[in-house]
Amino acid sequence: MKFSPDHKRTFYAVAGIVSTLLATQAFGDWQATITDRTVDVTDKMVQWRHHLHANPELGNREFKTAAYITAHLESLGFDSVETEVAHTGVIGILRGGKPGPVVALRADMDGLPVTEKTGLPFASKVTTEWRGVETGVMHACGHDAHMAILMGVAEVLSGMRDQIPGTVKFIFQPAEEGAPPGEEGGADLMIKEGVLGGEYAPGAIFGLHVFPAPAGSIMYKPEGMLAASDGLRIKVKGVQTHGSMPWGGIDPIAVSGQIIGALQNIVSRQIDISNAPAVVTIGSINGGNRGNIIPEEVEMTGTIRTFDPAMRRDVHARIEKMVAKTAEAWGASVEVTIDHGYPVTFNDPELTAEMSGVLDRVSAGGKAIVTKPIMGAEDFSYFANEIPGLFIGLGVAKDGAGPMDSAPNHSPYFYVNDTALPVGVEALSNLALTWLNLAEAE
Repeated sequence: MKFSPDHKRTFYAVAGIVSTLLATQAFGDWQATITDRTVDVTDKMVQWRHHLHANPELGNREFKTAAYITAHLESLGFDSVETEVAHTGVIGILRGGKPGPVVALRADMDGLPVTEKTGLPFASKVTTEWRGVETGVMHACGHDAHMAILMGVAEVLSGMRDQIPGTVKFIFQPAEEGAPPGEEGGADLMIKEGVLGGEYAPGAIFGLHVFPAPAGSIMYKPEGMLAASDGLRIKVKGVQTHGSMPWGGIDPIAVSGQIIGALQNIVSRQIDISNAPAVVTIGSINGGNRGNIIPEEVEMTGTIRTFDPAMRRDVHARIEKMVAKTAEAWGASVEVTIDHGYPVTFNDPELTAEMSGVLDRVSAGGKAIVTKPIMGAEDFSYFANEIPGLFIGLGVAKDGAGPMDSAPNHSPYFYVNDTALPVGVEALSNLALTWLNLAEAE
C-alpha cells in the first residue's frame, strides 16, 4: 500500500479532527488522570526495569521474566492472565467499566547474547551458551524498558477502569530477536496460537521501541517505518591447495571477496533506491584454519533489508544470479540460501493520523518527529499485518545526547535513560484510551 496524495490529505484532515477532540472535556479528564497516575508509578517502574535488566533471558527461555510479569498483572486484579503463550509469553486482559471494543498493547521480553560493558550498578552478569559459545546475556535492545513501560501502563489503567470504554489486551511477547535454531517463536507464533482472535480480538494494536535519540522524544512514520529483514547464507566451494601454489586449486576466499563486492553493486547500481531504500550486508565470513592452506569452502552470512515487496523479490533474484555467475566465472560452485524474515513494520495511515495529536502532546518538547525509514526490523510487523497497528520510537539517550554520540541498539554499551520511561507510559496509555473512545463514538 502506497501513501498517496489522497492518503496524505486524509492524514492531515483526520489529524486535525482528532486534535480538536483531544481538547474536549471528556478527553481531558482521563488524560489528566493518566498523567497523575504515571507520576505515582514512575519510581516503581524504574525498579522494575533495573531488575529486568540485571536478569535477562534469551528468546523462548524467558521463564523468570514471565513469572515476574505475571505476578505483577495478577496483583493488579486483571480479569485474566494467560501464561505459556508461544512458549513463555504472557497475555493480560483488563476489562473497563464500560462496554466497548478491544485494543492491544505489546512489549517484547527477550535479551540478546551480548556481554554487557556499561558498568552500571545493575548491569547484567548473566552468562549462557549460545550456539556452542559461552556468552553474556544483556538487554542490549531495550526490551527491559519496553516491559517496564507496559507494566507501568497496566498499573495506570487498572486504577481507572471506570473510565475505560472497552478492554485492553496486554501482550508480553517472547523471542522478538528470533527463536533459537530449530524452534518457532515470537509474534508469528503468538498469532498462530490465536492471540489476535477469540473473545478479546483487538481492533488495533500499539507498540513502541526505544532508540538512542533525545530522551523522551517520540518518532513515528506513516506506512513503512522499519524494514523487512531476510537472512542470507552463501557457501562457496572451491578446490583446496597449498597457499604457495594457488594455481593448483580454486580459491573460495578470493571468490568470496569478488562476491562481496558484486553484491554491493546490486544496491548501488541495479535498483532504483529513489523509490525505497535497500541494504545488502555480509556480516560474517568463515573459511580455512591455516595461513598456508587455501581451504575448500567458505561460508558467508548476511542480511537483506528492503521496504517495497516488489523490490524485495527483485533484490533476492539479483543476489542469486550475481552470486552464481561470479562463482561460475572462477570455476567454483555455490549455494545461496535466503531465509525470509520479518516483513516491513507498517503503520496504518489512518490510525497514524488519528493518533498523531496524542504523540505530539505526550512527547518531550511537545512535538513528535515524523522520521525517515529505519533499516532495522521488528516482528511487531506480524501483528500490524493482521490488524491496524502503530509502532513508535521513544528516545532514551543520556541527558543532552543524541544518536551520533550514543551507543546503538545491540551494543554492549547500550544505555536507557530512565527519565524517558514515563513518556512511554503516557504514550501507550493515551493511545489505548484515545482509540477506544474514538472507536466507541463511531
